[in-house]
Parts: sequence; C-alpha cells; structure tokens
Amino acid sequence: MSLVRSVATVGGYTGISRILGFVRDILIANVVGASPVADAFFAAFRLPNLFRRLFAEGAFNAAFVPLFARRLEQEGEAAARRFAEEALSVLVTALLVLSAVCMAGMPWFIYLIGSGFSQNPEKLALAIDLTRITFPYLLFMAVVALLSGILNSLYRFAAAAAAPILLNVIFIAALVAVLPFFSEVPGHVMAWAVCVSGAAQLLFLVVAAKRAGMALRLPRPRMTPGVKRLLALMLPGMLSAGALQINIFVGSSIASWQEGAFSFLYYADRVYQLPLGLIGIAIGIVLLPDLARKLRAGAEDQAMHSLNRGLEFALLLTLPATVALVVIAGPVIGGLFQHGRFGAADAAATSAALVAFAWGLPAYVLVKILQPAFYAREDTVTPFRYAVISVVANIALSLLLFWQLRHVGIALATALAAWLNAGLLMLSLRHFGFCRLDARFRARLPRILAASAGMGAALWVVQLATDSWLSGSFTARATALAILVAVGLAVYGGLAFALGAVARSDLAGAFRRRVVAAPPAD
Repeated sequence: MSLVRSVATVGGYTGISRILGFVRDILIANVVGASPVADAFFAAFRLPNLFRRLFAEGAFNAAFVPLFARRLEQEGEAAARRFAEEALSVLVTALLVLSAVCMAGMPWFIYLIGSGFSQNPEKLALAIDLTRITFPYLLFMAVVALLSGILNSLYRFAAAAAAPILLNVIFIAALVAVLPFFSEVPGHVMAWAVCVSGAAQLLFLVVAAKRAGMALRLPRPRMTPGVKRLLALMLPGMLSAGALQINIFVGSSIASWQEGAFSFLYYADRVYQLPLGLIGIAIGIVLLPDLARKLRAGAEDQAMHSLNRGLEFALLLTLPATVALVVIAGPVIGGLFQHGRFGAADAAATSAALVAFAWGLPAYVLVKILQPAFYAREDTVTPFRYAVISVVANIALSLLLFWQLRHVGIALATALAAWLNAGLLMLSLRHFGFCRLDARFRARLPRILAASAGMGAALWVVQLATDSWLSGSFTARATALAILVAVGLAVYGGLAFALGAVARSDLAGAFRRRVVAAPPAD
C-alpha cells in the first residue's frame, strides 16, 4: 500500500473506534458525570490503559517491529516467527509476575495514580476494587501489541487497527444492556466491561495472525540473544514512546487533589485523542515498519521521502484540527457531553482543559512521526533521553501551574512538555542528517497554515451566529456542533486546494500506487 492508503486504513478503523468511544463516553457522562464514582473508575482504567498505550502504541512496537522486520527481510518468515514466539513467552511470564505484584500492592499503585483520593476513603476503596478488576486488561493488551506488530510488519494493518473497536462495542453493550440490572454498582459494570473487551481483542488478533501464517506457540521462556536485544531496546523505549501518557499520568495524580479534575481531564483527553489517533498514531504505526524495511534494504532516499510525506500528511490534518479545537472547544464539549449528570459547569471546566491540550496537538503528532525515524535504526536511547527531559519539565510545570490554573495548568504543562520533546527530536534528526525537509514540504507548510487560519476565522463567525443554539437544549447544541464541523471541513478543504496545500493528483496517485516491499538486504 501507499503511505496515504495505509494510513487511511489504520485511521479509518481508528476513527470508527474513536467515534464509538465518544458514544461510550457520552453514556458514561450521562450515568456518572464527574462524580466520585467517575473519578474512581477513570483511575482504575488509567493504570492498565497507561501500560496499553506504552505497549501497543509505544515501547514494545518501537523495539519489536524493527527486529522482527530485520529477520523477515534477511532470514525469512520462519526465523521471524521463532523470534516472535521467544518474545511472547518472555513477555507473558514477565507480565504475570508484574500483575501479581500490582494486585498485591494495589493500594500503593492507586495512591500513585490519585494521591488526592486519600482525602475520600470511600473513593479510594472503590478505585482499588475496580483496578483489581481491570488490571488483567494489561496482560491481554501486551499480547495484542505483539500480534499487532507482526501483522503491521507484514503490511496487514486492518486487523490490528480494528481490534480496539471491540472495547467500545462491548463497553456500550454493558452500559445499555447490563447496567440497568446492576444500577447500584455502575463502576463495577464498567470495570468488568474493560476486562472482557481485552480478552475479546486478544482472541480476534490470534485468529488474524493465524490467517496470516503466523500462528504462534508459547515455548518455555528463554533469554535468547534476540530477546536480550529486544529488552535492551524496549526498556528505554518505554519512557520515550510513552512520554505523553506518562505526562498525563503524572498530571492526573496532581489533579486528583481537585474534586472532579480527574474527570475533566479524562473527557478533554478523549476529545483530543481523536485527531491524535487518526493522524499521529496511525502514521507512526504505518511509518515504523516501512522505514525499518527500507533502511534494512539500504534505500535511505526512499526512507527520507517516506518521512517527509508522513510529516506533510500529518500537519495537513493536525494544524486545522488544532485550530478547530481551540476556537470551538466549548461547542465540542457541550455538544458531546453536556446532559444528564454532566452539567454546564462541568462542560466549561472540560472545555478549558481541551483548549490547553489542543495547543500541544501538533507536538504530540510530531513526536509520533519523528520517533520511528530513530526506532527504525534500532536507536531507542536518544528518544529516551529527550523523553526524560520532557517528563521532568512536565512535572515541574504541572506543580507550578496547578496552583494557579488548577486542572487547566495540568493540561497546559502536558502541551508545553510535548513541544519540548518534539523540538529536541527534530533538532537531533536534522543534526545527524536523518531528516532533511524537502522542497515540497517547505513549500506546502505555509499554505497549510494559511488554510487553517482561514478555517478558524470561519468557525469563529459561525459560532457567533449559532450562539443561541449553543446555549440551548442538548439537541440544539448537537445541531450547532454538526454545523460547525461541516463548515470547518468545507472551508478548510476548499482553501487547502485553492492555496495549493494539497493537490488532487497527490491523493489520486497515493491511492493508486502500491508500495512494493523492499528487497532483502545482501
């Protein structure tokens, strides 16, 4: 597949998942709002979900995919399968031990996630109970990450991208069909939905891997040279690839001292994660195996071209998304979540956090695009160093800004830390000659900025025109939001083509071409 077509495949399934995720979150907001039960559940989901993002979108794939791709290119599928089985056995063993330790020390881990919960013993006890239910999700997602890495390396992106849809389908079914029978314990219903969805995703990808000719056995765990190399790359990669999630994790712990802040940050996070997932994570998933295989085949120029097109495509979609979230954050949150137990004050607090998060959206996406340029060269140490700097800066900024801006300061600190991380990555890549921005990228970037600014102005005008709807009923707010989205898409699309930010021939050509896997290295 071409880069655009592959990203469209991953982004399309991710988009379906995120839309269903919004339906899920709308139902959650209606049932528990920003109450202590909501805070406890989001804390319970935060810990295994943090590890999921570190594995599925971060450290494991960053280390595993280049090594698996090398064996695939140089030694064939049989050798690649053996390496995957060795990695699987060690991974499962390590996570069983980790799960046992976490289950035993759960009160301590919950204190790390939400130290402010100690002020409310009932909330703390509920969070501990719910986290013990959700924690097996971590083990399921770790194996899902390995199977996803295998399928992505084989350029079979669809199954891995579609698997997360099961989480939201099962969750929505639980809220609609199961919760009415257990309305006294909504937190427990949601926690069990998370656990069951993890098992369903694992089963789905086991079948997909088998159909791709990669049915894996679970041999006795051994520290082979390949596994040692995997761990050596993975350990620093856990922080570098997951810096954003670690920053959010740290911020949530600090925010737990403010009643409702955990929920405000969660709902805002869910909104800006939509463009991040559709664009940054999708491109990063496609780009890593593509760069790894091209570099192994000695095609440096082709790899550089792929990186430039990835950056161009990412900014073409990310910059307008950033402008839109900043300009119409209020209508977005009001149209999605403001009903039931989620009131106007909750919507205003969440909107303020969303604006702060949105300023960092281009940086979050750039990090997801730039890190694969290091990982494809089996370098996880350099991104690790920059991630450490980013996390330290985030902690300092969070502590400083929280006392002035409360939960909004947490979101702003996360955005500033992301820009620091992205800037360091770009400077390093350019210093070593790994990222040479070509003439096409340099010509189109200002045109993308101009089209985004024009769209922002149009959204501001339409927002003023629909002000009475935006302060009306839920149906009126949702209608106004739909109008704003339609206007934004139409104006940006028209300006992008008119200004030359994108050409129709680029899109048509991208979807016609198919990338042939690079030949094995000599």
